[in-house]
Amino acid sequence: MDLGTTKSIVTGISGGKPIVLENAEGFRTTPSVVAFGKNGNCLFGETAKRQAVTNPENTFYSVLRFIGRSYEEVRNEVTKVTYNVQKDNNGNVKLFCPALNKQFAPEEILAQLLCKLVEDANKKLDGSFTQIAIVVPAYFNDSQRQAVRDAGKLAGLEVLRIINETTAAALAYGFDKKSNETILVFDLGGGSFNVSVLEVGDGVFEVLATSGDTLLGGDDFDWKIVDYLANEFEVDQNIDLRKDRQALQRLIEAAQKAKTELSSATQTEINLPCIAVTQNSPKHLDRTVTRTRFEKLCSDLVDRCRVGIENVLRDAKLNKSDIDEVLLIGGSTRIPAVQEMLKNLLGKEPKQNINRDEVVALGAAIQGSVLGGAMTGILLLDVTPLSLGVETLGGSMTNIIPRNTAVPTKFVDNFSTTEDGQNNVKIHILQGDAELAKHNKSLGFSCLNGIPPASKGVPQIEVIFEINVYGFLSVSAWDKRTQTSITVNFDPQ
Repeated sequence: MDLGTTKSIVTGISGGKPIVLENAEGFRTTPSVVAFGKNGNCLFGETAKRQAVTNPENTFYSVLRFIGRSYEEVRNEVTKVTYNVQKDNNGNVKLFCPALNKQFAPEEILAQLLCKLVEDANKKLDGSFTQIAIVVPAYFNDSQRQAVRDAGKLAGLEVLRIINETTAAALAYGFDKKSNETILVFDLGGGSFNVSVLEVGDGVFEVLATSGDTLLGGDDFDWKIVDYLANEFEVDQNIDLRKDRQALQRLIEAAQKAKTELSSATQTEINLPCIAVTQNSPKHLDRTVTRTRFEKLCSDLVDRCRVGIENVLRDAKLNKSDIDEVLLIGGSTRIPAVQEMLKNLLGKEPKQNINRDEVVALGAAIQGSVLGGAMTGILLLDVTPLSLGVETLGGSMTNIIPRNTAVPTKFVDNFSTTEDGQNNVKIHILQGDAELAKHNKSLGFSCLNGIPPASKGVPQIEVIFEINVYGFLSVSAWDKRTQTSITVNFDPQ
């Protein structure tokens, strides 16, 4: 399954080839939207999306942007959706549903969507499937991957593997290729940006490096138009449409449509009658947005994409001339400014003859078939996208597993006490590439107790980091003198 920010696709294997499974409504894709009606009834996909304007507070979309994150990490994102994003006592994200007067974790919303998608697939194939391979953005950290797996568990599914989107796309593209190629997969979806470089050929898919930004996607390009329209309207009418949830939802939908139209047209008209009402009369929004204006609004977003490409080439130790093919996946790669940036930076035209909306899901089907034993002769070698380490003296981060290390992998490092007589050591696990611990993602804490009194630096504490073939991290530590060991808890405190 391609569990996307804006839409999801379920696939399988038929006759040795990957196929897309239509949902119960007969569509190949399902909007990743879950809504609750006034009677508490649950709506999914296109049905949920259609009623968003009249029921904005109970319609949950772009939920994947919140999964596995603390509230502080998404503080700037909560104003860009029409539903109420709250913080619980532990700083976790909760989505409030007025229709049910209930808070949901992002995993719970996605679990309901997963149930619907799997139910449709079961009906389509006359089966009863409980195992699944799920595709996620390549730059997801361990917390986000664990949260997606938790969503699968809540849906009653065994998640066999979490697959990176860019890797899945390469699988589908290189499925029957014999000659070796170096390909760059550029993924700009609704909620995230990922870019990977792979060596592909004769059944072997080796990821050399991955980079990206999990808070950069089509939603952000949409929001540039939303902000522009809202600011212009506020100047004219002294009304901020972003404070009205129904008006905001109409702006978001108009921005999405405008972005799509500007991929083929040089300008588009946005007409939203009765977008606001004053004591005197209704107010209408009528604006022309040109492609030139849109590109100027989004220039900083395109620049962030460029930086990601430069980073992945540097990490892969490659020049642009080493890239044989450029694959585009994700709907926002249709934006002309994005394609032009790619062409200028890499010196070659991206491939246009692949289905950029379905190729990721088709790759997931291939990997799922390999996991199930139905397909052989394919070897997938992936990497961990971000460095992993621990907090050490002075609030710095000491790397244990560098980013873009091939997985599965196991690294061991030795640490000691910093004070005389210290009888415990706190293990704080971090993920990221900043030098200071506070600027990285906290994955969890634990404490190794019972260390015999000794001078500082004498105890020998061994910390073991291990990433399994599924991309999930486990951490343990032990005191060599007492043989005392712990497994680190991945619930940040």
